[in-house]
Amino acid sequence: MQNRRNFIKSGSLYLSALGTSFLFPTELLATMRKQVSANDKIQFALIGCRGMGFTNLLSFLKKSEVELVALCDVDENVLREKTAELEKANIKKPKWYTDYRKVLEDKDVDFVIIGTPDHWHCLQLCDALDAGKDAYCEKPIANSIEECELMLRKVTNSNRIVQIGQWQRSQPHFVDAINYVHSGKLGQIRLVKTWAYQGWMGSIPKVADSTVPVGVDYKMWLGPAENRPFNRNRFHFSFRWFWDYAGGLMTDWGVHLIDYALYGMKASDPKSVMAIGGKYAYPDDAQETPDTLQTVYEFDNFSLLWEHATGIDNGNYGRDHGIAFIGNNGTLVLNRGGWEVIPENDRPHWSQNNGPKIEAVPLQNSDANALDLHTANFLDALKSKSSSDLKAPLKVGYDAAMVCHLGNVAFKTGERIYWDSATKKLSNTEANSHLKANYHNGWLLPKV
Repeated sequence: MQNRRNFIKSGSLYLSALGTSFLFPTELLATMRKQVSANDKIQFALIGCRGMGFTNLLSFLKKSEVELVALCDVDENVLREKTAELEKANIKKPKWYTDYRKVLEDKDVDFVIIGTPDHWHCLQLCDALDAGKDAYCEKPIANSIEECELMLRKVTNSNRIVQIGQWQRSQPHFVDAINYVHSGKLGQIRLVKTWAYQGWMGSIPKVADSTVPVGVDYKMWLGPAENRPFNRNRFHFSFRWFWDYAGGLMTDWGVHLIDYALYGMKASDPKSVMAIGGKYAYPDDAQETPDTLQTVYEFDNFSLLWEHATGIDNGNYGRDHGIAFIGNNGTLVLNRGGWEVIPENDRPHWSQNNGPKIEAVPLQNSDANALDLHTANFLDALKSKSSSDLKAPLKVGYDAAMVCHLGNVAFKTGERIYWDSATKKLSNTEANSHLKANYHNGWLLPKV
């Protein structure tokens, strides 16, 4: 029980780390929603009802034309809990499903939110497209590079609208910062740093395998992942620290921050990657993914650095997370709190300081709710039926996830690996084996 309380506490801290605007009181929905004609309603279902899945749902429900049809989760306890939450906002009780395939058969559902663990994203998104549903899919788009490639082809060949939950693409101050980067004022940018220092993350004590909780369809929760006995460390929330289901902080926070690094540098495929790290903070705890990691990516004219550390908040430039574009004239530092420019000093003869090369930009803040803007952008694209209107189409999620997964592959091999962007292959057989999606329990990779 104490371990469960710790997980609940960790999940709350995780959401608060994303931003205070994510902690939205459900009761307020009742005052925000207006009557809308049945002809104007857009109906949806949520697949995976905890964490960001439910947070996304609340964001969508702030728009009166959106109507919740169904909740789907392998844990009936979660279905009861979230339905009770929605009752506070006078939301009509939705249909309940424990098998996402039944949701996709529901003719009342126009689009789905996919808020399940990473190892489910590929199957559920591809099946949603085959069922004629549009989708808002949580990041990272998949748990392997093979799945990322498949999903890109699948979405490209479909006429459905797919938004990835990299909501920073809709955050105004992030967009302003990238416009500054693209202005050229920083001069030649030779190095980009990205980092996530997550002080809220403590150790995950080892616990024994146990019986499956009442109301949980554990076989469906595992899906294509390896068949293992139930262990609550691998279940709700903390699944992300185990390779079967996710890629640790590298693919959790990394896709958000590396996405903007790539956006700022107008880049996608690295030439090579190397990584070093391990379980240094909590060497004997339960998690598999590294609690400390540094990854270096080589691009044509710059290097990209990623680093993360759990249990520590004091990151680069005094920020627990961020992106720094380091140019000859100055450095732009960006995170969810805002952005600023720190100029370099002009020293033509190395013996004197002639002042800053460019004008400093003080911290630029933003109080916009980027998630609400992101879900609204998705709805606008549904109405226009144009994927070009999306702020985070699948290709955005693909680029960020690919780079993050390559970082994990480099960590697993312990070698510098070389990426061929034309063949989508790495420089050695062992490294290439880590690109594969290894499906189990009778589940098969979707067909394109």
